[in-house]
Amino acid sequence: MEDEIVEEEKLIQHFKVDLINKRHQVGSLIPLLQSAQDSYGYIPEKIIYYISELVNIPPADIYGVITFFAQFRLKPAGKNLIRICEGTACHVNGAKTVLSVLQDELGISKDETTDDGNFTLVSVACLGCCSLAPIMMINDETFGNLNADKIKKALKKFYIEEKLLVET
Repeated sequence: MEDEIVEEEKLIQHFKVDLINKRHQVGSLIPLLQSAQDSYGYIPEKIIYYISELVNIPPADIYGVITFFAQFRLKPAGKNLIRICEGTACHVNGAKTVLSVLQDELGISKDETTDDGNFTLVSVACLGCCSLAPIMMINDETFGNLNADKIKKALKKFYIEEKLLVET
């Protein structure tokens, strides 16, 4: 627990250094938003106002940038990020079915997080594993040639890993 706090303080310090270094640079908004998201895991409202004051851009304009780009989040993501590929190969091979199974199993829609904070479900244009279509990634692990059973097995693996981490 103490190690996590120290690591979080390092991330926040990194963000503060980026703010100091980039605050007067033209075109610094996107890098500052990326730094904030890297530091916090999302972009908190207070940080939007803080950046607004430093770069002299109205908060409403910053919200517009955040909501335009899919890479930015205004809410914390779950412990495990599920990316479902909806590119052409995955679409043709059943991405809609994969998405439907995930939504049923998790009880959430795209761009939502489970109530327990364990999973966030997002859709992406392509994950670059077309030969394994349809695919999803959970964190950095790829699951391909998906069907309902494989999806349930993958989710169960992450629930078991989470339970083991809590018990130790």
